[in-house]
Amino acid sequence: MISPRVIREDILRMIHSAGSGHPGGSLSLVEILIHLYWKEMKIDPDDPEWENRDRLVLSKGHGAPALYSVLARRGYFSPEKLETLRKFGSDLAGHPHMESLPGLDCSTGSLGQGLGIAAGMALGLSLKENPGRVFCILGDGELQEGSIWESAMSIPALEQTNITVIVDRNRVQLDDAVKEVMPIEPLAYKWRAFGWAVTTCDGHDPDDIEKAFSTNSEKPLVILAETVKGKGVSFMEDQALWHGRAPDDKQLQKALEELA
Repeated sequence: MISPRVIREDILRMIHSAGSGHPGGSLSLVEILIHLYWKEMKIDPDDPEWENRDRLVLSKGHGAPALYSVLARRGYFSPEKLETLRKFGSDLAGHPHMESLPGLDCSTGSLGQGLGIAAGMALGLSLKENPGRVFCILGDGELQEGSIWESAMSIPALEQTNITVIVDRNRVQLDDAVKEVMPIEPLAYKWRAFGWAVTTCDGHDPDDIEKAFSTNSEKPLVILAETVKGKGVSFMEDQALWHGRAPDDKQLQKALEELA
């Protein structure tokens, strides 16, 4: 297992070097991605295209810095490449581009599309009797998109139990709190009404995350992970300002000192 601090340092340094990016929603994903790539998913970094692997769709593609760091630290490519985030000619685009890097199963960034793609992947695997599973990470602001609920309706209807959805429920989106932009509650009730098994967890507690993923159900599972936008950096936490903003030199130093 890797320390969450290492991933968070990578995220901050990458975005600072790029001069742009999305620190808030990347920092809230760290423990979830660590659990997926070190404990939950069947993967082989030496064979990224292994047919029976589990797949990940990062529907909230702006969280790419967190995913890039995890892929690098898991052995898909050299961590030295992280410093090229968003730079001209880099393989590390601002949002995941699956043809650029090993370990990426889907190009994402247009919010609301990821769950539909994940549903198609899961259905395809089932039809081929492939044991691989699909994991899809959604942002809570993203749940304001109607296409999410079309996919949420179809997955249980098609009895696709080889898919797990994780909602990064940090409660803050681009320019305000989710509840102020467009309320999405009662969230758990809505998913259950669409035919899903629902569980919640502290999205920064490794033991609680592991417990959530071990939920047994004959229905597709959605995990509502309670997280903090900008987790680990006091002046970024719960602040919409840090949805898409790079720290300057002084802010980076302060943030790194807090993580130490």
